[in-house]
Amino acid sequence: MSHSSTLLEVAVDQLATLPGIGRRTAMRLALDLLRRDPAEVQRFSDAIRDLRDKVQYCGTCCNISDSSRCSICMDSTRDASLICVVEDIRDVIAIENTRQFKGVYHVLGGIISPMDGIGPDDLNTRQLMDRVEAGGIREVLLALGATLEGDTTAFYLNRKLQPLGVSVTTIARGISVGGDLDQADELTLGRSIADRKPYGG
Repeated sequence: MSHSSTLLEVAVDQLATLPGIGRRTAMRLALDLLRRDPAEVQRFSDAIRDLRDKVQYCGTCCNISDSSRCSICMDSTRDASLICVVEDIRDVIAIENTRQFKGVYHVLGGIISPMDGIGPDDLNTRQLMDRVEAGGIREVLLALGATLEGDTTAFYLNRKLQPLGVSVTTIARGISVGGDLDQADELTLGRSIADRKPYGG
């Protein structure tokens, strides 16, 4: 598609690279930005740049953070002896929205998927083992999606964690098989956290 402005075309091309954004939506977004006050567009641009340049990963749980430790890990009111293991940051957000979980997290950064060439060493599994081996952890809750890859990852982690003397639990299967945590409604996800059970992998 040819436009009267090459700059507009480049902006649409870039916006269309975002997940879930087609070219038609990208065109609407680009035209909306063009109509906005320059100061507002500058704030938008600065926010995107700061997001990319300044957001970092928590040195404890691998969640995103504005500093070397995230606000959840630094929150003294949370139960640091209970770690909820999730696939990615979206799952942390989904679980936090339920307001049912009072422990801390560990973000794996993916799940084991041999078909995609992703093994345990490609994930943040070593950091999890280090946290448990350091002591003070009584329970590790495996909150992974009900998929073949999620079950494979849970089985692997359970096998690694059992000799360390911690209780390994999993969320109740109110989450549909094949579903991702961030797609579940808050009530179902909250109940799955509250009704967690010993891992039987």
